[in-house]
Amino acid sequence: MLEKVLIANRGEIALRILRACKELGIKTVAVYSTADRELMHLGLADESVCIGPAPAAKSYLHIPAIIAAAEVTGATGIHPGYGFLAENADFAEQVEKSGFAFIGPTAEVIRLMGDKVSAKDAMKRTGVPTVPGSDGPLPENEEEALAIAREVGYPVIIKAAGGGGGRGMRVVRKEEDLIKSARLTRTEAEAAFGNGMVYLEKFLENPRHVEVQVLSDGKGNAIHLGDRDCSLQRRHQKVLEEAPAPNIDPQARAEVLDRCVRACIEIGYRGAGTFEFLYEDGRFYFIEMNTRVQVEHPVTEMVTGVDIVKEMLRIAGGEPLSIRQEDVVIRGHALECRINAEDPATFMPSPGKVKHYHAPGGNGIRVDSHLYSGYAVPPNYDSLIGKVIAYGKDRDEAMARMRNALDEIVVDGIKTNVPLHRELTRDPGFCQGGVNIHYLEKKLGLDKH
Repeated sequence: MLEKVLIANRGEIALRILRACKELGIKTVAVYSTADRELMHLGLADESVCIGPAPAAKSYLHIPAIIAAAEVTGATGIHPGYGFLAENADFAEQVEKSGFAFIGPTAEVIRLMGDKVSAKDAMKRTGVPTVPGSDGPLPENEEEALAIAREVGYPVIIKAAGGGGGRGMRVVRKEEDLIKSARLTRTEAEAAFGNGMVYLEKFLENPRHVEVQVLSDGKGNAIHLGDRDCSLQRRHQKVLEEAPAPNIDPQARAEVLDRCVRACIEIGYRGAGTFEFLYEDGRFYFIEMNTRVQVEHPVTEMVTGVDIVKEMLRIAGGEPLSIRQEDVVIRGHALECRINAEDPATFMPSPGKVKHYHAPGGNGIRVDSHLYSGYAVPPNYDSLIGKVIAYGKDRDEAMARMRNALDEIVVDGIKTNVPLHRELTRDPGFCQGGVNIHYLEKKLGLDKH
């Protein structure tokens, strides 16, 4: 087991990791920027180190400062959380070269799955279903590119190999637009990601976003923890998630869960990870793998009883996976609402001092948040300030409990998206289950699809 873990993150996920460490008897080191002196977990950690000024590039993304903090405090492992350096292969490599355990996959696997072309190729080899498209990068030769698009069938989508978060994508509906769109996407990708490689896929019109949570020890043992539905999105950013995904074909589900487990073993995956799919007409299509813990991991924990962060820590400490697939039983249903400090009408960030904060409670309610009365939400980082998770014996009970929780929560002094969540959990279409990824934007009048 690891002796001391440096938490290379902030906010709710830093507090979540700290709690898991404390349960396992692992000492903790919190790092923070000058804008984050008021973070809750700093007072709970065994040690804390300021790693730089407010801009993330000079603190949470500054690799030498984080490694130096680990060295001076005698940490034995580094947990990156999500965002920032969590999927940075160079960071993972430098952490391990410096003699620390990286609490996540190897740098080699992060690189493999971080490039969408190599990730798709790897999934094809392991039998994970993928979206029809170009076999590798889209050729720059115009005739070859046009031939591939004709074979796949319009509409198609051109994606940057190094893209993410909804950036570096362009939908093409007519053949005469293909070459110009490919050129534009290459230029944008080179500017944004330093990698101009693009690939082409069939564009699915009304898919859902369904993902599979896995745990693997890198020693030949892997399991899945079921699936999640994350289709309620705005500009490719998830807003509300649930587990298990409702209204999924049972045979298709069983097959994709099994193939994700086999893929983990074949690529030598280590830690927690998530295979993300588009799901349409009873079929799954792989889009990417997140090689880290995800924001929405609590819904999976609620329906399986497995603490994903503690399992990550055990695996990084060299222990084999302690859970067998037959031990994993999906019980009940869970929903998660991401609470952001933002104007619910305009979605503009709303930093500032929280005058009064009251967390909801009751049966089946979990709140992951670093908020407290008097805390000042800084303007420098992501607007996520907490997550409300509701569990019930079935989806209806989980939904009813979530409505209660959203009615109870109080965050005075700043604007939040709680009113949007109250509306969504009473929306007839969403309450039926199985809405597609365009549903929320259409509801908000933002859809250009």
